[in-house]
Amino acid sequence: MGSVALQGVSTTSDASVAVDAVTSVAGSSRQHSLPSDSSHQGGSDSPFRILFVTSEIADFVKAGGLGDVSSALPRALSGDHDVRVLIPAYREMIESGQPIEVVGHLAAYADLPACDLGQITCSDGLIVYVLLCPALYEREGSPYCDELGIGWKDNDIRFARLALAAADIASGVADIEWCPQLLHLNDWPSALAAGYMHWRGQNTPSVFTIHNLAYQGLYDPSRLAALGIPSDAMTMDGVEYYGQLSFMKAGIAYASHITTVSVTYAREITTPEFGCGLDGLLRDKARQGRLSGIPNGIDDSWDPRTDAHLARAFAMNDWRGKRANAAHVRKMFGLAVSNGPLFAVVSRLVHQKGLDLTIGAAESIVRAGGQIVFIGRGELPVENALCNLAARFPGAIGVNIGFDEGEARCMYAGSDFLLMPSRFEPCGLSQMYAQRFGSLPIAHRTGGLADTIEDGVTGFLFDEMTLASYMHAIQRAFTIFQATDLFYAMRRAAMAGRYHWRQSIEPYSQLYHKVLHEEEGAATLQQAE
Repeated sequence: MGSVALQGVSTTSDASVAVDAVTSVAGSSRQHSLPSDSSHQGGSDSPFRILFVTSEIADFVKAGGLGDVSSALPRALSGDHDVRVLIPAYREMIESGQPIEVVGHLAAYADLPACDLGQITCSDGLIVYVLLCPALYEREGSPYCDELGIGWKDNDIRFARLALAAADIASGVADIEWCPQLLHLNDWPSALAAGYMHWRGQNTPSVFTIHNLAYQGLYDPSRLAALGIPSDAMTMDGVEYYGQLSFMKAGIAYASHITTVSVTYAREITTPEFGCGLDGLLRDKARQGRLSGIPNGIDDSWDPRTDAHLARAFAMNDWRGKRANAAHVRKMFGLAVSNGPLFAVVSRLVHQKGLDLTIGAAESIVRAGGQIVFIGRGELPVENALCNLAARFPGAIGVNIGFDEGEARCMYAGSDFLLMPSRFEPCGLSQMYAQRFGSLPIAHRTGGLADTIEDGVTGFLFDEMTLASYMHAIQRAFTIFQATDLFYAMRRAAMAGRYHWRQSIEPYSQLYHKVLHEEEGAATLQQAE
């Protein structure tokens, strides 16, 4: 077995130092700050050209929260910077009806095929570059899996091609009339871009955002040549991970700066419990001041006063409107009319999300007068267990295996509580959507959940990943639900919370400036030598 990149760091005291380093970089919850540059306290003096590289974007194709972030964050930053998006041209994009203008061409490299570069200009002006390669991307299924949920066998080629395209655009070889100053890479599918630039001596700086460290893009090292990765990169300091090739590790090892999507998660991933075998490398990055947490936000479409998906729009204190949405959700799921609390689960149905705890708590919730509605898809055993629950408790538990954003929005609007017992949660968006719509989250105190939910004020947190700890939080929610004035006060506090992307613009602008400033300094030093 190959060695994992622990960099000789394994002691508790070392981990504590790393956590302190992340804290000094990332700041506290929703009051985050980044390493300051005394000559540039106010952000960037002029717009930067940023290429945001992603494997999904909610405008066209979405498999999870990354799709929401990839749609919202570039738009939020566009007021201050020239931000453009690069993504594969999936079938959904080709069939969207959006005009695609071919603006460039990228040559083949190793086993990565040649492809054209298209441009879509969205109605609000956002420019999306699409990688046109029908053999790789125009398929039925999700960006990562076929219709049966089985990962595409050539995902290494598919996403190495995306990463190399990003590096090529930044080097100017794509021959388009725009060249980014910095690449913003997201999760393992685009992580190799930092590696490709490093291996060929390209000095374009990059920011690599870890949305979920558990998904690493692991492949057999026999794939190195096919992907155009030099064999000497397969080391502890490179892309080697327990004898495998790790796309994720390439981003961490070679990017100029690493961010995560919440302050708490940035600290957590420097520990063995949450570091997925990369905690040693991440502790090193934290000590170097190259790891920080910047929370995600939500966009203006998440507003119960204007959302067209809802049965009835409502504002804070319009609890009749809230009840109208609850009645709609009950009807949608075939539940009985009830004045009891309505609990919602809007989630991928996977082990990470703690559905086993919710399944374990379901009977107690129903016996206490509650009802539960689920929407999502994921692991077949979890889906089957939920369907069995619905069969056991007709009229009290409803399940929709699949996903429809309009229905999900109705569930946030109609529910009293959102159940979110995630084992880990890098940021989480559902808890912010729920609070904005007056649904109080009941969540495990981890990652972004700990940062965005104020226990006893805007929701309920539990500390131990046990059924007993979870049930205690649920019992607190039942108690508050009966105390109407307190319940409405919490609902008002949740709806009044600040969850907008605007809070993340300045930290990202400061980070971009810092990274570009450091790269310019390094280049100047290299020239002097």
